[in-house]
Amino acid sequence: MISVNVTVLNRLGLHARPAAKLTQKGNEFLCDIRIRKDEREVNGKSIMGVMLLAASKGTELTITADGTDEQDAIAQIKQLFDSGFGED
Repeated sequence: MISVNVTVLNRLGLHARPAAKLTQKGNEFLCDIRIRKDEREVNGKSIMGVMLLAASKGTELTITADGTDEQDAIAQIKQLFDSGFGED
Protein backbone atom coordinates (compact mmCIF):
# COMPACT_ATOMS: atom_id res chain seq x y z
CA MET A 1 0.00 0.00 0.00
CA ILE A 2 1.32 3.44 -0.89
CA SER A 3 0.00 6.96 -0.31
CA VAL A 4 0.65 10.41 -1.68
CA ASN A 5 -0.57 13.84 -0.64
CA VAL A 6 -1.90 16.08 -3.39
CA THR A 7 -3.34 19.58 -3.57
CA VAL A 8 -6.31 20.55 -5.72
CA LEU A 9 -4.81 23.20 -8.04
CA ASN A 10 -7.54 23.92 -10.58
CA ARG A 11 -9.57 27.08 -10.01
CA LEU A 12 -12.98 25.41 -9.69
CA GLY A 13 -11.80 22.55 -7.49
CA LEU A 14 -12.80 18.92 -7.85
CA HIS A 15 -16.11 19.54 -9.65
CA ALA A 16 -17.86 17.13 -12.04
CA ARG A 17 -15.39 17.17 -14.95
CA PRO A 18 -12.18 16.54 -12.96
CA ALA A 19 -14.01 14.07 -10.71
CA ALA A 20 -15.00 12.14 -13.84
CA LYS A 21 -11.40 12.22 -15.14
CA LEU A 22 -10.14 11.04 -11.76
CA THR A 23 -12.55 8.12 -11.47
CA GLN A 24 -12.02 7.11 -15.11
CA LYS A 25 -8.28 7.02 -14.49
CA GLY A 26 -8.78 5.09 -11.24
CA ASN A 27 -10.91 2.49 -12.99
CA GLU A 28 -8.04 1.71 -15.37
CA PHE A 29 -6.26 -0.02 -12.48
CA LEU A 30 -6.93 -3.21 -10.53
CA CYS A 31 -5.78 -1.84 -7.17
CA ASP A 32 -8.06 -0.35 -4.53
CA ILE A 33 -7.90 3.47 -4.56
CA ARG A 34 -9.04 5.56 -1.60
CA ILE A 35 -9.13 9.36 -1.27
CA ARG A 36 -9.13 11.08 2.11
CA LYS A 37 -10.06 14.64 2.98
CA ASP A 38 -9.90 15.37 6.70
CA GLU A 39 -11.94 12.58 8.34
CA ARG A 40 -13.84 11.53 5.19
CA GLU A 41 -12.49 8.72 3.02
CA VAL A 42 -14.09 7.66 -0.24
CA ASN A 43 -13.60 5.12 -3.01
CA GLY A 44 -11.43 6.76 -5.69
CA LYS A 45 -13.27 4.83 -8.38
CA SER A 46 -16.69 6.24 -7.44
CA ILE A 47 -17.66 9.59 -8.97
CA MET A 48 -20.32 10.14 -6.30
CA GLY A 49 -17.80 9.50 -3.55
CA VAL A 50 -15.28 11.89 -5.08
CA MET A 51 -17.96 14.58 -5.52
CA LEU A 52 -18.95 14.21 -1.85
CA LEU A 53 -15.49 15.38 -0.83
CA ALA A 54 -16.41 18.89 -2.05
CA ALA A 55 -12.71 19.62 -2.55
CA SER A 56 -12.16 23.24 -3.54
CA LYS A 57 -8.95 24.82 -4.84
CA GLY A 58 -6.16 24.47 -2.29
CA THR A 59 -7.66 21.41 -0.58
CA GLU A 60 -5.12 18.81 0.56
CA LEU A 61 -6.08 15.19 -0.16
CA THR A 62 -4.40 11.88 0.56
CA ILE A 63 -4.57 9.26 -2.20
CA THR A 64 -3.92 5.65 -1.18
CA ALA A 65 -3.58 2.71 -3.54
CA ASP A 66 -3.32 -0.94 -2.54
CA GLY A 67 -2.76 -3.70 -5.07
CA THR A 68 -0.54 -5.03 -7.82
CA ASP A 69 -0.52 -1.85 -9.93
CA GLU A 70 -0.52 0.66 -7.07
CA GLN A 71 2.70 2.41 -8.19
CA ASP A 72 1.35 3.23 -11.65
CA ALA A 73 -2.04 4.25 -10.26
CA ILE A 74 -0.53 6.71 -7.78
CA ALA A 75 1.85 8.16 -10.38
CA GLN A 76 -0.88 8.75 -12.96
CA ILE A 77 -3.43 10.10 -10.51
CA LYS A 78 -0.83 12.46 -9.00
CA GLN A 79 -0.06 13.70 -12.52
CA LEU A 80 -3.76 14.57 -12.99
CA PHE A 81 -3.69 16.70 -9.85
CA ASP A 82 -0.34 18.29 -10.74
CA SER A 83 -1.69 19.30 -14.16
CA GLY A 84 -4.82 20.88 -12.66
CA PHE A 85 -6.82 18.32 -14.66
CA GLY A 86 -5.92 20.32 -17.77
CA GLU A 87 -8.30 23.11 -16.82
CA ASP A 88 -6.18 26.18 -16.07
